[in-house]
Amino acid sequence: MHPDGLGLDGHSDADVLAHAIADALLGALSLGDIGKYFPPEDPQWKDLDSLFLLENVVSLIGERGWKVINVDAVIIAERPKLKPYIDRMRGNLAERLGVGIQSVGVKATTNERLGPEGREEGISSHAVALLEEL
Repeated sequence: MHPDGLGLDGHSDADVLAHAIADALLGALSLGDIGKYFPPEDPQWKDLDSLFLLENVVSLIGERGWKVINVDAVIIAERPKLKPYIDRMRGNLAERLGVGIQSVGVKATTNERLGPEGREEGISSHAVALLEEL
């Protein structure tokens, strides 16, 4: 829970950024999405640390002979303001992805009070990933 009393509700810890990056990695190899590997109806994944999930996805693509080169993501949320946390987020992600921090882009924007994000009903994230065959 954020100090402002904000938080997200999800089957895992609801880290939309880590989920978007995991889906981008899986999508780059046409491996489906995280729900295929960590189904929300399976209680063993309840309250899962999404960075653990991300590490598992990195291992999965590694087993298939690929490695992460770069990821870039954007988070769409009215609140909280994420700028003070971006570098720490990039560092945490880089560690789990097995890349340098310079290979992880994270940006935050608002939705200008439009849609569910603008009404503060939720946040969303989009990510792209570049992989290299080993």
